[in-house]
Amino acid sequence: MTMRFSACAVTLFAVAALCGGQEPAASQQAPDSKQALAVLPEVLDGGPWQDMMKRHFLAEAALLAQRWRADYDARKTAEQIAAYQAKMKANFIDALGGLPERTPLNARVTGVVQREGYTVEKVIFESLPGFYVTALLFLPADAPRPYPAVLVPCGHSDTGKAFDLYQRVGALMALNGMAAMVFDPIDQGERSQYLDANGKAPIRGTRAHTMLGVGSILLGQNTARFEIWDGMRAIDYLQLHPEIDPTKIGCTGNSGGGTQTAYLMALDERIAAAAPCCYITTFERLLNTIGCQDAEQNIFGQLAFGMDHADYVMMRAPRPTLIGCATRDFFDIGGTWETFRRAKRLYTRMGAAERVDIVEADETHGFSLHLRNGAARWMARWLCGRDEAVTEPNIVPLSPAEAQCTPAWQVMLLPGARSAYDINVEYEKQLAARRKALWHQESTETLIARVRQIAGIRRVDKLKSPKVRLGETLQRDGYTIEKAVLECESGIYLPLLRFKPAEESSAGAVVYVNEAGKDADAGPGGAIEALVRAGKTVYAVDVRGIGETKQNGQRYGAPSFGLDGQDVYAAYVMGRSYVGMRAEDILLCARIAGMNTEHGPVELVAVGNVGVPALHAAACEPRMFSHVTIRGTLTSWSSVVHAKMHDNQLVNAVHGALTVYDLPDLVRLLGDKITIEQPAGPDGKPLVE
Repeated sequence: MTMRFSACAVTLFAVAALCGGQEPAASQQAPDSKQALAVLPEVLDGGPWQDMMKRHFLAEAALLAQRWRADYDARKTAEQIAAYQAKMKANFIDALGGLPERTPLNARVTGVVQREGYTVEKVIFESLPGFYVTALLFLPADAPRPYPAVLVPCGHSDTGKAFDLYQRVGALMALNGMAAMVFDPIDQGERSQYLDANGKAPIRGTRAHTMLGVGSILLGQNTARFEIWDGMRAIDYLQLHPEIDPTKIGCTGNSGGGTQTAYLMALDERIAAAAPCCYITTFERLLNTIGCQDAEQNIFGQLAFGMDHADYVMMRAPRPTLIGCATRDFFDIGGTWETFRRAKRLYTRMGAAERVDIVEADETHGFSLHLRNGAARWMARWLCGRDEAVTEPNIVPLSPAEAQCTPAWQVMLLPGARSAYDINVEYEKQLAARRKALWHQESTETLIARVRQIAGIRRVDKLKSPKVRLGETLQRDGYTIEKAVLECESGIYLPLLRFKPAEESSAGAVVYVNEAGKDADAGPGGAIEALVRAGKTVYAVDVRGIGETKQNGQRYGAPSFGLDGQDVYAAYVMGRSYVGMRAEDILLCARIAGMNTEHGPVELVAVGNVGVPALHAAACEPRMFSHVTIRGTLTSWSSVVHAKMHDNQLVNAVHGALTVYDLPDLVRLLGDKITIEQPAGPDGKPLVE
């Protein structure tokens, strides 16, 4: 299907005026079919309309990358580089929500395994009180003491530290005269953070990281904060070990472990040598290829404040850094080499060109033999002062039982154990008390301004008027359906259906949004028709990412996090929220509806999870709406944090929102203007059947 649209001013929405005085031909299609209510053409801006949001974010990313390159090129002197490093680290830590205070490690060794040439200590320590970390410490059998040590954060393997390849890295370091600590990240190995009634973990790995990440976002934090702090406390443990040289600490990891290595090496100056593998590329190439990944790999606003993958390397310059990569990795190799070239030039400016290098294995994604040997040689060079080829011998990994640190295979079964979810709940309770005080102390105007700032919602009078383009008109018994497209910003098109009674009415206008799309309630006998037969003109719109504008084929997100996870995270790394963007879409539609009626403010009806942006739109611009009805929508963000497990809440997570407000605060702002029907819980199910 292709359509042509006529551009018109918003005040000329009447059919004849929109079409230059000629009424558009009525459609011959059955007006009660879903296809008949489609608005967008098959091809939009040179590509499928389903890719509208992807094209929008790629264009934004290209502009941010251009700005990043200009800033990079201007950074030449030692003073400029030092100032950049300090500012970038501060921004990074701020985006994580800060770092905790150090508390006693309460470390203990629960067992020792002997291997030829090394021993393995099984270690448990507390990175936070009751927050247990399980690790294997590989120690050389015959090497001069004190040893250098290498921290090895694990990639996304369910077995964590027990995974064959990560054990091989630890053993290889030990056989080359270095200690190595391989530890379980949260929700891997022995560190599942959520156990069911049978003591089993229903989710693990990346899915679990993002489940935790949604609540963390609402608190102004990130799953990465837990991983980074675990790594920093692991370094504390290594530095306190009597057989380890505290001044010679390295770090290497692959995939998710490469992510952790990149973060740790950028933030912790104790890491003398680093080798992140199979992760480093550029965000521009990432977004153009596989898209954003799980929670800890997306830092809020990082592209907006200028932190790309190259910055993880350059923040630590001139300390030695090796980038490990794979030719056929899903992390784009072209982006990897671009990052390396940028880092190499900056190291060269600092007189330390030899301290950054790259090793590329002609392999697919993984800690391959070439990368393991390369990382070990890099560590031996910079930590031991020995530069010679490293060849991995035959290594017999520990069995699962030998690698087990806890009695029952899970840290959450230890006495007094706290999960990352528990820590988030404790923090939310602190914030709840602060919010209560804030909403009693501050004026309504000040509070609305804070909401706008956090969610990223501009005043409606600051929003550029959209171009309105009208398509065909459908006839139904007693009313017409006019198709239109709102072009509200470059590359963003919102399909709209205007349901207009056949006879003039003074009943007013309604803006109608539904998470299932503008046509979900548009059939004969549906909720929209009931409003029209009551004399109301209804504007049913697909806000971005809904209905016709939902991107197809996203490989990350479903089912627990909706079908738009990668779009949401693309916005997130640019410092924006889908809630804010969708709220502005609703405000623009409401402004158009108000300009095309003589009856004052419009009504707003929102169904499903679009109720969250609708609530924001109404709370920020209450004078625009005569009444708001929210149906089947989440009742509070704090319930998401406390529930731990939830469904499809990523799209409505606003970074740091719970530091200032929760959804009930917005409801109270609207008073008797709002009706909540069938409120939904964190699992998306109605609280009242």
